[in-house]
Amino acid sequence: MKLKVAVLFGGKSTEHEISIISAIQAIGSINKDKYEVIPVYMTKNNDYYVGESIGTIEEYTHIPELLKKSTQVIWVKDGDRVSLVRYPMKKFGNNVITQVDVAFPIVHGTNVEDGTLQGYLATLGLPVVGCDVLSSAVGMNKYVMKTVLKDNDIPVLDCKCYTWKDYEDVDGLVAKIEAAFSYPVIIKPLNLGSSIGIKKASDREGLLEALELGFEFSKKILVEHAISNLKEINCSVLGDYESAEASECEEPVNSDEILSFEDKYIGGAKGSAKGQGGSKGMASLKRKIPADISSEMRDKIRKMAVDAFICLGCSGVSRIDFMIDMDTNEVYLNEINTIPGSLSFYLWEPLGMKYEHLLDNMIQLALKADRENHKVVYSFETNVLEGVHLGGGTKGSKM
Repeated sequence: MKLKVAVLFGGKSTEHEISIISAIQAIGSINKDKYEVIPVYMTKNNDYYVGESIGTIEEYTHIPELLKKSTQVIWVKDGDRVSLVRYPMKKFGNNVITQVDVAFPIVHGTNVEDGTLQGYLATLGLPVVGCDVLSSAVGMNKYVMKTVLKDNDIPVLDCKCYTWKDYEDVDGLVAKIEAAFSYPVIIKPLNLGSSIGIKKASDREGLLEALELGFEFSKKILVEHAISNLKEINCSVLGDYESAEASECEEPVNSDEILSFEDKYIGGAKGSAKGQGGSKGMASLKRKIPADISSEMRDKIRKMAVDAFICLGCSGVSRIDFMIDMDTNEVYLNEINTIPGSLSFYLWEPLGMKYEHLLDNMIQLALKADRENHKVVYSFETNVLEGVHLGGGTKGSKM
């Protein structure tokens, strides 16, 4: 019997559309002889839909029409099984659309990649492909991520975190930033990806513009020094806390000082792949593979990527982005993408791993984690409630 894998994508995120591209790429590559794939689209209101057209990229040019011919569902746990059930339910007949064995979130950004969705799926008892709640949350929060990595001797740039409250006194905030950093600086929303809301500032005027942009997309922003002579290198990692391996390294080619949203998802999207529409997501980005770096630097980055992946408790596939200061030849870990665009399959192909096998490995890692979770004791029988009297503490106790 085939394992039923629900691939979730979309959701309430600024990276909603990119998630659709990444997921439908993966759906087309999962081994259908081994797995029964159930595409599950999450609207920007976090409603769930299934249907024959949900896995077809061309349908997403008219989402309202797509939803009309699809079926809204909710997740229902019944004993040890989890099902997708029609919503609203019909009074008569079977409302169960299908049972699900494994959830495979291919989502990007706040509210979906940051542990929120993973936590919901975990409460259902479903095996979940990819990072768990904690590693997802830490990976999405750039400040927490840097703090953890720095404590484990993985080099990152020094940074400061500021909030909307700080921004109420914008002059005071500018003074704090200028006291902590020399120009140029980078302003980043704390918990977004795809280069959304990121801006470099070379002077006070630019800093004011960058702060306004950053706070438009997040309640918290990160400030760090901007490397002037920069080379960006990305590397993917596959595995879990016990064992992980690194992919080939890539060097993205950007059209500006910062690799932009357009560079990643639009600029290289001319033409189309069969069944994938006009954009191939991160797979369409202009890049050098392998990266134009020495073999020693390649080895260093790949080892650092694996160390960071394990340190953060990641699972499945992540992409880790690095910065090389070409003036000093120092390497810094920039950020981790716990569910990277296109699942970074293009970084594994040069090492001989086909996308189908990458996806299979990810699903098997989720099943392994689920087996391990079942060995852990999460609750035990107790009679503590027998002696509870609300307002008076427990019997015989001075609570």
